[in-house]
Amino acid sequence: MTTKEYNQCVDEYSDGVYRFVLKNLRDEEMARDVVQDAFMKMWEKAASITGSKAKSYLFTAAYHTMIDFIRKEKRYTSDENVSSAYFSTSNHYSDLKEVLEEAFEKLNDIQKSVLLLRDYEGYSYKEIAEIVELSDAQVKVYIYRARVAMKKYIGSLEMVI
Repeated sequence: MTTKEYNQCVDEYSDGVYRFVLKNLRDEEMARDVVQDAFMKMWEKAASITGSKAKSYLFTAAYHTMIDFIRKEKRYTSDENVSSAYFSTSNHYSDLKEVLEEAFEKLNDIQKSVLLLRDYEGYSYKEIAEIVELSDAQVKVYIYRARVAMKKYIGSLEMVI
């Protein structure tokens, strides 16, 4: 990868990577740090990265850096520690965005990541699998479980409207 290609990657992908990380971390300063670290890792490996793999490498580096930050902040939870009561609500809300954000926050980190990459950033299952280093089947399962958990939390549409 040349300097020109690297600069082009910065121009094209920095906003997308930032949005992805910010949606997961909910902390602007930490998101900026993660994005900067991801671009720094990419620059260090620029000689071995081809232009066609730059986007995938960048999101993978950002994902792993973000997970490291989360672990340092001790905000990591596993599927086994989450009860089904954690995903249910009986409150009536009129603000759909607020309800979706609350439901999203109930998901564990891997579910948040794969759901954002699929539904928000528009990646294919294969691309997500490469980024988070899981199989296509595992990605599909995590996305399915995340959607089911959000549906359980939100409940029926009448409760939201």
